[in-house]
Formats: sequence, structure tokens, C-alpha cells
Amino acid sequence: MTPLVVIRHGPTAWNEEKRLQGHTDIPLSDAGRDSVSGWRVPPSLARYHWVCSPLRRARETAELLGARELEIEPALKEMHYGKWEGSRLGDLRKELGAAMAENEARGLDFRPDGGESPREVQMRLTPWLADVAGRDRPTLAVSHHGVLRALFSLATGWDMAGNPPEKFRWGAMHCFDVAENGEVSVARINVSIAVK
Repeated sequence: MTPLVVIRHGPTAWNEEKRLQGHTDIPLSDAGRDSVSGWRVPPSLARYHWVCSPLRRARETAELLGARELEIEPALKEMHYGKWEGSRLGDLRKELGAAMAENEARGLDFRPDGGESPREVQMRLTPWLADVAGRDRPTLAVSHHGVLRALFSLATGWDMAGNPPEKFRWGAMHCFDVAENGEVSVARINVSIAVK
């Protein structure tokens, strides 16, 4: 088993406004930078290989957490929300009504207008997980909420129809194990790294 730790990037202005970000390259907000400055990666992870999404909010988070050698991994990019990027989920639910409810009930096959489904996010994560297993090197990834949800679904079989069994908290690391065949399992979720 290869340990994999995933940390969600710090808050952005769009997070604070509850807007869907997706591939839109929003930086951390001042409050987000301040928040991440209060997070500490445990010394036990010092030898982990650092990777992150190519989006600025993830790179900034990794750098603030002390990443020195940082590999950019396209598979860790947030789920693409297409034409919905910049919109609020609550507004979309009001505007689209029953069609939105039906779409959300599809779980893994939920698809934003012009975007990608969580199942497609899993499809791009799967070869990367096999690569993590093949390297057999503990890995720390800084990524996004949608990627974390897709990874948790792969690990547990959660169909993503409805809320996850556990809410993924800010300022926390989420620990997984990757088997030799690339299959992933949950070790621990929501291990706090916030120290202030």
C-alpha cells in the first residue's frame, strides 16, 4: 500500500461567495492565504512526494504549506463545470428546477452544462492512482473539493447521489491507501492541520 494524503486548497473569493469555480483559475483570497498560513503539514510527511493541480489556488496552497519540489498533475484539476462556472448552486437550482434535481440525482453521472461528470473525473484519476502505486512513494496532493469527492467515491463505492457520508472539512488532510493495482481505500478523513 502506498500512502496518499489529499489536502483541499485554501479558500478563494468565489468559495466565500459560494460560486462554482471548476477550471476557472481563481487565486486564494487574502483571507484564504491567511487561513492556509495557519495550517501545518505534520513532520511525518516530510519525505512525501508533493503534487498539485495546475490551478493557481492549489499551487498557492502547496507553496504556503512549504512544498519545495512540486509536481504539477493535470489529473488533479477541479471538475469542469462548463457554462455554470461562476454561478451559485442555489441559483441554478431555482432557475432549472426539476431538471436540476433530476441531474443531481444522477450522482456519478451528474453533468453541468458543457462540463464533465464526477465519473469522468474518476476516469482521469484512475491512471494517476496507478502511477502513484507504481512509484510506491508516499504522496501528498493539493487538489479540489470535486476531486476529493470523486476519490472518496472510488474508495468507498459512494454513488454521489446525495450528501457524502462525511463532510470534508477545510484545513484538514484526507488519508488514503493506494494498492499495487491502483485501487484506493480510505485510511482517515478530516485529520486537522489547522494550528490557529
